[in-house]
Amino acid sequence: MTHSFVVPVPEAELEPEPLSPEQIVSGTPEVTGKVVWESADGRRVRGVWQITPGVVTDTEADEMFVVLSGSATIEVAGGPTLTVGPGDLAVLREGDRTTWTVHETLRKAYAIDLG
Repeated sequence: MTHSFVVPVPEAELEPEPLSPEQIVSGTPEVTGKVVWESADGRRVRGVWQITPGVVTDTEADEMFVVLSGSATIEVAGGPTLTVGPGDLAVLREGDRTTWTVHETLRKAYAIDLG
């Protein structure tokens, strides 16, 4: 996109983003998302992401996000345990190995910068 824009995040229609089976620790979490902007070089991505309840693992990119709805506990290996809910802004560092325990379907708006 070359122009400024607005996305109604709570109502944004999201597309399935299947998890790798190796990422699922417990439950049957489902991920959906939508990229709303990406830089020409693909190194900066902005979007909306949602996950249903369950426990999953991930290796993070450099990301800042704001939780719009739902809640989760994010355990960072060798670091803090983050509890996030509506209105919280969180920052994850590139390379963080995380375990997400999603208590209620979580929807977030994010900004990712790839190294």
